[in-house]
Amino acid sequence: MTSSITTSPPPYRIWVADFTYVSTWTGWAYVAFVFDAYSRAIVGWTTAATKTTSLVSKALNMAVWRRDHYGHPIEPGLIHHSDAGSQYTSVKFTESLAMQGLSASIGSVGDAYDNALAESIIGLFKTEVANRHGPFKTLTEVEFALMEWADWYNNARLHSRLGYLSPAEYEAAYYSQQSPRRPALV
Repeated sequence: MTSSITTSPPPYRIWVADFTYVSTWTGWAYVAFVFDAYSRAIVGWTTAATKTTSLVSKALNMAVWRRDHYGHPIEPGLIHHSDAGSQYTSVKFTESLAMQGLSASIGSVGDAYDNALAESIIGLFKTEVANRHGPFKTLTEVEFALMEWADWYNNARLHSRLGYLSPAEYEAAYYSQQSPRRPALV
């Protein structure tokens, strides 16, 4: 990952993404995430029984929808960083990024450090949810556990890197310091 990816730009300039798997009684459940590099917020997430392009696309679409819904639509040039997995390098996914005005950044093959932010937060999910509450009976149980954890993580989990604020508080502090945009005089 380049040094520009490892520094903290303002919110919604760099997203990092990855997915993991957790055990269920019926097989693996795959969990995809999109994180904001500035606030460490989980901006998109989803689960599925298969690890296809659709899995990572749904997490991306959720992230885009949530940003728009909360009044901070993404702007062209937002960087979407991921590993070099086939789901993220597929034509369908890269076209989706381009259609939404996002720039793809793909890490080097086989280098977990290249996507360290995503790996770190996924490690927390596995420790705090999957290892503590699994194996889950069904994919639906994984979905509910993920929703609860993402809400708690974004709104209550304190981060030393964020001055012991939650991702939501850290982001709110950023926006409270920004002057409101005023419409241009015609």
